[in-house]
This record gives sequence, C-alpha cells and structure tokens, in this order.
Amino acid sequence: MAKKLAMVFGVVFVIVGLLGFFANPIVGETGIFHTDMIHNIVHLLVGVVLFFASTKDEGASAMWLKVFGVVYLILFVNGLITPDKLLGFVAQNQADTWLHLVLGVVLLIAGMTGGKSATMVMMDKTTM
Repeated sequence: MAKKLAMVFGVVFVIVGLLGFFANPIVGETGIFHTDMIHNIVHLLVGVVLFFASTKDEGASAMWLKVFGVVYLILFVNGLITPDKLLGFVAQNQADTWLHLVLGVVLLIAGMTGGKSATMVMMDKTTM
C-alpha cells in the first residue's frame, strides 16, 4: 500500500510543481496557494523522490512518506512563525501554512499505515 500511496503523492506533487509555473487560480504568485519558483521546484523534487520511492519496496516508500510528513509538519510550524516567507526566503501564505499541516498529517498516516501490509505479508509467510 505504501508504494501506491508514494506513487499517487509523487504524481500529485509533480503536477502541483508544474502548475506553479503557469498562471492559474490555485498555485502560483497570484493563486490561492502562494508559490514562487523555488517553492515550485521543491514540489517537483518531493514528487520525484516519492515517485522513485514507489519503485522500491514498501519499507522505502513508507519511510519517505514519513520523512516528508515530518518535514511538512516542521514547515507548518515555520509558517505559524513567519507566515509570508517559508524558511525565510520561499514565498508562502496562510493557505500554504494550513495545507502543510494537512499534508504532514496525511503523509505521516500514509507512511505509518501504508507499510503495514508488507509487514503482515512477511509475518504470514514466516508462520507457514
């Protein structure tokens, strides 16, 4: 399950990263979620890492989902402290801050629950 979730999130992050480079009402310099070139590149990188993690085993996929879950929770806290600039130099707004909270929680849950199916399969095989 973690592999599928990593692939889905990877594709979504790549799409969002690409959308940020074009004028649209959702992401970008004038969108609901304020992003700039650096922010868009980060979305692309996160997407690529998650996509490639999805080509590995369940454990690797689950680990990267958890890693990015923690990173996004840290970015949420940073957004509460500096609401206009992420880490002091990347454009963001309050919508980004709250989205980072949701992403952090969802990615952590995906990483924690997504890797369990592989563990259960391995346990079932060893008990046979």
